[in-house]
Amino acid sequence: MPSLERMSTSERQISTTVLVIGTGGSGLRAAIELAEAGVDVLALGKRAKSDAHTSLAAGGINAALATMDAEDSWQQHAADTLKESYLLANPHTVQIVTEGAARGIDDLERYGMPFARETDGRISQRFFGAHTYRRTAFAGDYTGLEIQRTLINRAAQLQVPILDTVYVTRILVNDDGAVFGAYGFDIEDGTRYLIHADAVILAAGGHNRIWRRTSSRRDENTGDSFRLAVEAGGRLRDPELVQFHPSGIIEPENAAGTLISEAARGEGGILRNGLGERFMHNYDPERLELSTRDRVALACYTEIKEGRGTPNGGVWLDVSHLPRETIMTRLPRVYQTMLELQMLDITTDPIEIAPTAHYSMGGVWVRPEDHGTDVPGLYAIGEASSGLHGANRLGGNSLIELLVFGRIVGQAAAVYSAALPGQLRSAAAVNVARDEISALLAADGAENVRTLQRAIRNTMTEHAGVVRDEPGLRAGLAELDAIEARMGDIGVHPDIAGYQDLAHAFDLKSAALAARATLEAALERRETRGCHNRSDYPELDPALQVNLVWSPQGGVVRESIPPIPAEIETLMREVSVAGKLVE
Repeated sequence: MPSLERMSTSERQISTTVLVIGTGGSGLRAAIELAEAGVDVLALGKRAKSDAHTSLAAGGINAALATMDAEDSWQQHAADTLKESYLLANPHTVQIVTEGAARGIDDLERYGMPFARETDGRISQRFFGAHTYRRTAFAGDYTGLEIQRTLINRAAQLQVPILDTVYVTRILVNDDGAVFGAYGFDIEDGTRYLIHADAVILAAGGHNRIWRRTSSRRDENTGDSFRLAVEAGGRLRDPELVQFHPSGIIEPENAAGTLISEAARGEGGILRNGLGERFMHNYDPERLELSTRDRVALACYTEIKEGRGTPNGGVWLDVSHLPRETIMTRLPRVYQTMLELQMLDITTDPIEIAPTAHYSMGGVWVRPEDHGTDVPGLYAIGEASSGLHGANRLGGNSLIELLVFGRIVGQAAAVYSAALPGQLRSAAAVNVARDEISALLAADGAENVRTLQRAIRNTMTEHAGVVRDEPGLRAGLAELDAIEARMGDIGVHPDIAGYQDLAHAFDLKSAALAARATLEAALERRETRGCHNRSDYPELDPALQVNLVWSPQGGVVRESIPPIPAEIETLMREVSVAGKLVE
């Protein structure tokens, strides 16, 4: 393939003040903040910006606007967030997000976001999961899609340069351990990219694609952020804390894991097992279907595991009792999705669902105040980062996190750059990045990258799913050892369609690192807390009210969590673990 080899060795060099890796909601919001301040910024993505993962977020975005319930406040929003985190969220991070949430909504309005409104013009807000008050703003059941469109339009107005066919393979770090840019290649033609930047903002998502049934599409959320940060000298926090969304569809197989928005439960949807029994009263008799994600997912898992599931191994979510007008105005995307994928009319028939790996609540270790990492000049935001969600993410908090920290981190990166006396670079670091790509392009082993990716997904599904135990986690680590050994003999074969095969090889590296971090941290967390269910340790352990921080060199270490401010703590109700036991 002489023409491909020629293309793959060409290299473009670009210099910018701040580089943003990821063109979803958090990356675009950070880029907008920088552009509005007149700072030179470049955003890179490995998939079309219009198709970023943010566009799949359906239910809504949280802020204590008090448009519907005058008693709501940011303090109550913070209390609800901390309570549902099972006390593993960082109170400082939580306060920054909840206090800054209204500003985030204002920013979206300024950019032209079409929120649903009441007849008098107020932004409409609804209950979403375990909120004390109605504080979830929305746009139908496609809120994330509208937010992504709004941010893309604002970035275009500001002429933010976006390259969304560039796969970043390595963050470049100089001899002092500070960032000086990144390296990557064009997925379509193989052109290398050497980008010099004073600061890098990592906004490349989480790692839930390493499970078999997941709400992420192929080749997204493959753990890229985790690998890029760790190889640059960063650490991961709470990688074992992964939220399983209660309602992913089961069929067709190529769409398994596609989410049915929690708005379906929020509007009055009912969960029934394969026997037709409504079962949530056995797990949370007060909140029923409006319980937290971890409890609803665990309830669904338990019903299925104990033999009360549907023939396909799921449960039923039924909205057919709701008025047709409610479904068509409040759940239009769910209606359309099920019609397209299954020819199912949800106004008359229930939806078959099962728990689905959905959200990385842990991520790259960052400071609460500016989301800076251990690496000078490297920041992480959105699902790539950690600190806000603890052991259970409150529905609707992820979208507001993007807006709040996108703004803050954009400002922090600009300040960091302005204070640099000069930019130190490392030729050796650039050569390592070049050689890494060249070695993979020359790889002609017998192992298929896609086969190994599937093996990791099978391992994680079998041994680190909704419910875990020590023998299973140790078996998972042994399987991962074997998979990593096979990774030394992969073959990479770009073809006329592009360099996707090379991208998959890097995705595989990321998946293996993310899987190891998850398994090792899950082994260390010998308790049941929030999304993390250990059948061999079914009780919550007060000694494990800590964050677990992972690195390849140091393994898992415990990190204490700051105390909760009194004005927030007084608004928190006791966290109950009733209904958490599985076996």
